[in-house]
Amino acid sequence: MKIGIAVAPPEALASAFVVFRDDLEVSIKKAKALGYDGVELALLHPGQIDAGRIERLLKECKLEIPMISSGQVFAEGGLCFTSPDRAVRDKAISRIKGLIDQAQRFRSMVNIGRVRGPLEPGEARRDSEDRFLEALDDVAQYAEPKGVDIALEPVNRYEINFINRVEEAVEIIDRLGRPNVKVMPDVFHMNIEDRSIEDSLAAYKDRIGYIHFADSNRLAPGMGHLNFPNIISVLKAVGYSGYVTAEILPHPTPDEAAAQAARYLRALLPR
Repeated sequence: MKIGIAVAPPEALASAFVVFRDDLEVSIKKAKALGYDGVELALLHPGQIDAGRIERLLKECKLEIPMISSGQVFAEGGLCFTSPDRAVRDKAISRIKGLIDQAQRFRSMVNIGRVRGPLEPGEARRDSEDRFLEALDDVAQYAEPKGVDIALEPVNRYEINFINRVEEAVEIIDRLGRPNVKVMPDVFHMNIEDRSIEDSLAAYKDRIGYIHFADSNRLAPGMGHLNFPNIISVLKAVGYSGYVTAEILPHPTPDEAAAQAARYLRALLPR
């Protein structure tokens, strides 16, 4: 397994769950110094970065961008796949396709978190689901020839009312039937929604493309009550070899949070 840390450009929205919100050269070099293998890049739109410059930095630091996350796309203006407004859905799809283009360059995945949208009140659940599946199918088809996987992240009920558990994500991915759509568990959300973090990870081991780590309080691993040694033991046992990335609050400071996560995870996952 490899370890990552979530970062964003300095103009990222306040709602972005990242540790470093800074010039990406600074963040990438800090991640390298702390012993991370990669940085997850949170983007609002693809034009936020100079891709050539980032490629040079990654090569220099021998780091990867395993994931481009899309949470800000929903947070900025409610762009989402379940909206009854076709124009809103089209804008959301277009924005995700732009992130897919960047992901192709970095050989990254693209996550679908809250941008999937909520179940619309006052209508049948199936209507929202059908709009979501149509949009997800569109972006998955666009991503497939580019070699980009889409990672669907279950999110807890207090943030959105649609696809809260890992099992729900797997069920809807099965309805879609696109092999480049994976499930992206986040143990913070799983602690709220799944009966057992370890059992869900084991049950759906073949469907997992990427994993977020945060402790029970959304701080760095080791600062709450989640049993990360046991979680990692299960992941090793089922043969997971991808990224576990710290998507955590930057407390008490960004540098201290990033250092705590790196120390804790490296002790469990030495190179």
